Amino acid sequence: MPNEFFAPVPKGLAGVLADELRGLGAVQPRTAAAGVAFAGSLELAYRACLWSRVASRVLLVLTRAEATDADGLYAAVRTVPWHEHLGVDDTLAVDFTGTSTGITNTRFGALKVKDAIVDQWRDRCGRRPSVDTARPSVRVNVHLEVGAAVICLDLSGEPLHRRGYRIAGTEAPLKESLAAAVLLLAGWPSVGHGGPLVDPMCGSGTFLIEGAMLAADVAPGLDRDYYGFIGWRGHDQGLWSHLKAEAEQRRGDGRRVAPLVLGFDADAKAVAAARANARRAGVAVQVERRSLSEWSGPTAWSAAGLLVTNPPYGQRLEATADLIPLYRQLGQVLGAQFAAWPAAVLTQSSSLSRTLGMRSSQERRLFNGSLECRLCLWSIPERAAGSSQENQESMFANRLRKNQRSLSRWARRSGVTCYRLYDADMPEYAVAVDLYQAEEKWAHVQEYQAPRTVDPDRAAARLAEALDGVARVLQLDPARVVLKVRQRQRGTAQYEKQANAGKLHPVQEGGLTFLVNLTDYLDTGLFLDHRQTRALLRSLASGRAFLNLFAYTGAATVYAAAGGAPCTTTVDLSRTYLDWTRRNLEVNGLAGPQHQLVQADCRAWLAAPRSERYGLVFLDPPTFSNSKRMTGDLDLQRDHVELIQRAVALLEPDGILVFSTNHQRFVPEFTRLEGLRWVEITRQTVPPDFARRSTPHRSWQITRGSD
Repeated sequence: MPNEFFAPVPKGLAGVLADELRGLGAVQPRTAAAGVAFAGSLELAYRACLWSRVASRVLLVLTRAEATDADGLYAAVRTVPWHEHLGVDDTLAVDFTGTSTGITNTRFGALKVKDAIVDQWRDRCGRRPSVDTARPSVRVNVHLEVGAAVICLDLSGEPLHRRGYRIAGTEAPLKESLAAAVLLLAGWPSVGHGGPLVDPMCGSGTFLIEGAMLAADVAPGLDRDYYGFIGWRGHDQGLWSHLKAEAEQRRGDGRRVAPLVLGFDADAKAVAAARANARRAGVAVQVERRSLSEWSGPTAWSAAGLLVTNPPYGQRLEATADLIPLYRQLGQVLGAQFAAWPAAVLTQSSSLSRTLGMRSSQERRLFNGSLECRLCLWSIPERAAGSSQENQESMFANRLRKNQRSLSRWARRSGVTCYRLYDADMPEYAVAVDLYQAEEKWAHVQEYQAPRTVDPDRAAARLAEALDGVARVLQLDPARVVLKVRQRQRGTAQYEKQANAGKLHPVQEGGLTFLVNLTDYLDTGLFLDHRQTRALLRSLASGRAFLNLFAYTGAATVYAAAGGAPCTTTVDLSRTYLDWTRRNLEVNGLAGPQHQLVQADCRAWLAAPRSERYGLVFLDPPTFSNSKRMTGDLDLQRDHVELIQRAVALLEPDGILVFSTNHQRFVPEFTRLEGLRWVEITRQTVPPDFARRSTPHRSWQITRGSD
C-alpha cells in the first residue's frame, strides 16, 4: 500500500504545489485550502523534501482516529506504535493545530499528545524520550478535525522554506518558498528564453537566488543540514544518499547552462546581504548598488528575459501614500527598460500595482507569512504589447514551456522519452501535443475537432498559431511537427492509414524500446495514457502465462514478457499490428516461440472452445468496431459483460484480468458478472502527464470470487 502524505502550503499556492508534486512523480495529488494530499513511496516523500520549492512541510500520515475531547485525543495517540518511529533515548517535539469543543487551546492539545507518547514509553520500559523543540529526532504533527485527529510525522522537521543559505537579511524578508512560487507562476526559467532574470529592487536577493537555483536545476533542500526523517527509525539512509547524489549531479550539470541573474538595490546593506546569501547558496548572481532614479537612458540587453521584483510594502514605510512616487518610478523603468519583457511584481495591494501605470494580465492573491499581498503578472506589459491575439499566442507558448519544464524532469527520472506535453489546457487552443524523443525530437499534434459553433476560419488560424508555437518552443524543424485531426471515430477509422511514410522510430519507456510511426496513422503505435497500466502488468506477470486481447502493437505483451511471463499469446485482427508486435519483441530481445501471435477477431476467438489457461489477461477493446473481417460488429457498452466473462473463463483459478477502456461514456454493468470480484484501479493507472484533464481511460482488476 502506498503511504499517505500531506504537504501544507500557504494560501493561494496549492495548485502550484500540485503541479510541482506531479513533476516529482505524484499521481493525482488532491488540493485543499491548506495544502496538497498525495500518496506514494518513501522515495517520493524524500524527493518532495529535497526538491519542493513551495511546500511548507511534508507530513507522513500515520493514522486518523476519533478524538472529540482530551481523553479521546490521548487514547488516539496511544494507539500508534511509537517504538517503530523513535527510541527511548531519542527526542521529540509536537506541533498541534485545530480545536474542538473539548480542546480549545493548541498548547493544551500538544501537551496531551506528548503525554500519550511518553506514557506509552514509560509503560513499555519505565523510561521516556525527552523533548527538544528545536531539532528533535522526531517531530509529531497532529491536526484536530471535526471529531477526529490526524496524526502525522513531520518528515521535513522544520519549514522547507529554510534553505540554509540566508545568513543576512533586510527588514521583512521575502520567504524563499513564496519567491520560488512567484517565479514558477511567472513561467521562469522557460519564459526568459535564455535571457536574464532581473530584479531592480532585490533586497537580500531572495528572488535572484531562487531564480538561479531554478534555472540551474538546483534542489532547494540540497544544502540543508537537518530534516525530520534523519532521526526517524523508518529512515532509509541509502535511499536518501542516492537522491542527494543525484541532486548533486544535476546541480553540477545545471551550473554550466545557467542564465544571467542580475539584482540591483539602492541600499548598500541590502546589496551586501544579497551577495553573501548568493555565495552561501552557491549560485552565480550579480548584484549592484543602483536606485530606480539611476535607471535612465536605454540599457543594452543581449535578450529579453524576466523582470521580477518585490517593492516595499506599506507596512515597511509610514504609509501606503509614501509609496506612490516609488511605484510610479518603477512603472517608468518597466516601460523604458523592460518594455518587451514579461514581468512579475509582488506588492501589497491592487491599488499600488495600478500606480505602475499598466494593467496586469493576471493578478493573484498570495501570502508572505501572514501578510496578504498581490502578485501582478504581465505576459508582455500592455504598453509594449500588440493585439490580444499576440498576447494569447504568448500565453499558449508560455503554457507549453511551463509544462515542458515540469514534465521533462519527471520524464528523465522515469526513463520516458515520449509523453503528453499539452492537452487543450487553454480552450482557445484545442490540441493535444505529444513529445517524442526518438533519433530526433518530434511533436505529434492532434487537433480536437471544433464544434460547429466555432468559425472555421478562426479555428484554422488558432491551429496555425499552435503549430507555430510548438515548433518555436520545442525548437523543432516544422517538418517534425506532425498534425492529426482527432474526431469521433467509428469502426476501425482510428487505425486506418493517413500517410505512407512507413518509418518506425525507436522510443524508450520503462527501460524498454518501442517502435512508433509518427506520420501514417492517427495513433502512433504506443498509447501513452496506458504507460502505468503496462507497468502494472509487468509487476503482475512473473510466472504467469499472459494473454493480450485487442493487442494493437503489443506494447503490453512486451511489458509482460519483460516482467517474467514464461509465455504470451497476443491476439489482434490486423496482420500489420501483429508484425509490429513481433518487431517490438525483437528489438527488446524477447522474441521466441513462447510468444505466440494470433491473427483473429478477439470476440470470435474467445467464443471458440479453448483448453489453454492464463494467469494474467489484458482486455482493452475498442469502443466500437465493424471491420469487414469480423462477424457482426463490436459495441463495448453492449458487449463488455460477455467479453469479460469469456476472458475470465480462460483464467487460472488465481488468475487476474485487467480490463481497460477509453470509452468516455462507459457505464460498467459488473453486477451482471456473477462470481467475480472487481476493483477499479483507474487512479493508479493514469500517468502524471495525463492527470491535468479528465480521466483518459478507466481500468479494473477482476478476479474470481464474490465482490
